[in-house]
Amino acid sequence: MSYVDVIEWLSGEECRRLDNPGFAAGLGAVLRNAGLPIDLMVFHIRLPHPELVGHTCVWAPGRPVEVMQRSYGFLESAEYLGSPMRRVMESGRSLHLQHEGENGAAWTTLDVFQGRQLTDHVVAPLDNQDGPSAVSFCTAAAAGFRPEHCTLIDRILPMLRDIVELRVLRQAEAVLLDTYVGTATAQRILAGNVRRGQIDALEAALMVCDLRGFTALSNRLSSTRILQLLDMYFDRVIPPIIQSGGEVLKFMGDAVLAYFTADAPTAAAASASKAALTVLTCLAETELPDAAMEASIALHYGKVSYGNIGSGSRLDFTVIGPDINLLNRIQGVCSDVGKPLLMSRRFSELLHSPGTRSIGYRKLKGFPKEVELYELVPPRFDYNQVAPVSNALG
Repeated sequence: MSYVDVIEWLSGEECRRLDNPGFAAGLGAVLRNAGLPIDLMVFHIRLPHPELVGHTCVWAPGRPVEVMQRSYGFLESAEYLGSPMRRVMESGRSLHLQHEGENGAAWTTLDVFQGRQLTDHVVAPLDNQDGPSAVSFCTAAAAGFRPEHCTLIDRILPMLRDIVELRVLRQAEAVLLDTYVGTATAQRILAGNVRRGQIDALEAALMVCDLRGFTALSNRLSSTRILQLLDMYFDRVIPPIIQSGGEVLKFMGDAVLAYFTADAPTAAAASASKAALTVLTCLAETELPDAAMEASIALHYGKVSYGNIGSGSRLDFTVIGPDINLLNRIQGVCSDVGKPLLMSRRFSELLHSPGTRSIGYRKLKGFPKEVELYELVPPRFDYNQVAPVSNALG
């Protein structure tokens, strides 16, 4: 049995361009053409992710590739703890298990192997720097894998390990950048736009959301409880921003800075307004025994400088400019006048809504002229009128 066709495919341009499901489907077809009686191939991939421990990619002839996301709880499940996958990933040694014998039923307990009438199973480690991974080759042939089949698998494994590690590194890079700097900034970094001082002009609806009374909470509650409250707070702030098409640019302690872009300024302002109202609704519906979930939100539409600043090898993407300064000053007025949401005149005009009204002119630090600010009417989010809904958090 020759493995040349498999190696050529693995090293070719087509393989490099495929996404993970396409790679699994292509490899499965190539292996069958090379004479391997494979009826199921499963990649068990570990990946650094804030919510997932990794994913399982399942290929079978004539069926769509299935990708199953695995939460961290999967590592504590009985099906994983008793599976050969765990043994292989932890030991770094391959296993060859046939359906008959004392190990016969053990490897069929994992969900991806159940109900498939498999007879033979070779599982091999695919170690990478982001955690132990593995690949399973299975057949339903009555004779199982013959020695020449196992030889083919052994000969392609070194290249397969390298290719999977490269794919994992690329995916980990994208996941971590999206998680820690946001999708738009991640795309800039991956595109190579990382030179210090490289600045672009950006016109967008701007939003800053700040947790009210955070200093008092920090002085009163333990650090552990404060972190729990911050996670609850961000769980109510971040999803509405993302769902409304916004980009979270930065966390500033308990504050969130976000921006919204669209084909028209009115659309961007509408998206930002929708996100802000949803955030306030989510917070108002949260009742905790030891803290109030209240926020101050400022909205403005303007131009900012978006780019890379810092020193040496320690840089950061951020937005700067007079409109960002104005946004932060507006947020400060929210606390001063007891309003949960205030906006600039420019933002109010873009809403094209009769539901805003001026609260007058305010002198803002650093601005020579007084600035007219607006609120929503009727006052839908008066903290003295909102009856919080218990959701058993805390």
